[in-house]
Amino acid sequence: MIGSSYDKFSKMMAEIREKGREPTPEEVSKAMDSLGLDRYCCRRMIMSHTDLIDEILPFS
Repeated sequence: MIGSSYDKFSKMMAEIREKGREPTPEEVSKAMDSLGLDRYCCRRMIMSHTDLIDEILPFS
């Protein structure tokens, strides 16, 4: 249900990192609010996700 939000969230955070700094907690919160991720369980899933596809792909 929230998988499509991960790409959007990643792009938002990448835009901030392109400026040469890490996102502040307030910026992360605003990004999640703008995506409609209001429940703490959805926020947890987005924040704790790690992209492993590049590491797993050579073994398939």
